[in-house]
Amino acid sequence: MNGKVLKGSLFIALGACCYGLLGSFVKMAYRDGYTIAEVVLSQFGLGVAGLFVLTLFRNRKYGETQHKPGLKSKVRLIAAGTTLGLTSVFYYMSVRFVPVSVGIVLLMQAVWMGVVLEMILQKRLPGARKIASALLVMAGTALATHVLRQSAGINWTGLGWGMLAALSYTTTMYSSNHLELHCPPLTRSFYMITGGFIIIVLIFHSAIGAGFSYSIFWHWGLLVALFGTILPPLLFTRGMPAAGLGLGAIITALEIPVAVITASWLLNETVKLSQWAGIALILAAVVLMNYNIKKSFRRKGSKVVVSSPLLLADGLRYNRKEN
Repeated sequence: MNGKVLKGSLFIALGACCYGLLGSFVKMAYRDGYTIAEVVLSQFGLGVAGLFVLTLFRNRKYGETQHKPGLKSKVRLIAAGTTLGLTSVFYYMSVRFVPVSVGIVLLMQAVWMGVVLEMILQKRLPGARKIASALLVMAGTALATHVLRQSAGINWTGLGWGMLAALSYTTTMYSSNHLELHCPPLTRSFYMITGGFIIIVLIFHSAIGAGFSYSIFWHWGLLVALFGTILPPLLFTRGMPAAGLGLGAIITALEIPVAVITASWLLNETVKLSQWAGIALILAAVVLMNYNIKKSFRRKGSKVVVSSPLLLADGLRYNRKEN
């Protein structure tokens, strides 16, 4: 591995670690008495502000050398970003009822959901490698969530919210992999985060009032916005062109063990050996999905999704010709 690829891989790993911390931060905010409305409004509000400033600096630096999206492109990205906001709402609702280690596993169902979505849209069966990856995710989920052991006391409310988060993220992933790819990644992230902020305001507008605790902005909102909406786009944008989408998608799988280890450390969550086995199967599915992506997609300037919570299923788009 040359220095450029190693450096790019490091940036991607740091971005994945940022995302891995989110679930624990949100759960700690709940423990401090904050509501989901306060958490998501502060995250996306500060996130939009931060990305707006960064986009302004980038536009001043590059001037007219980079394509600026037109009104239609902006509207499409904002509309697509609404599912990004919903993903955060559903995921944060899920971790209210289930451990973070289970919530992150439920979010990973986007891998097999993406396979199904692609099959429906392309009207043909997926290749053997994608089917095997989907089956590995399902098997890993059964182990990691104890879904086959009724005595484990599964919280079906949390499971339901987690599956909704995965479904919403699948839509986000598809949209961000197909819409306005000619725009700079940071610009695309800004407009998609804006769309997420708009839908969150529409959902939780009634919570903005006398009872809203604005201290969330400097207590947890800044951390959640920094690690969830500001740093990852910068790190992925810097790292993906150097490391390549195949290697990058595999490295982002670090988010899963980081989320589990952080929850164990900060929240004292207990993770059993069977759950680690399930997580290992999901990681294996990610590697299988992405390990053979053609080198042509590693060239500098490849379009990268930087606005979504995960990049684990990028191989769904770039593996098509192989299957």
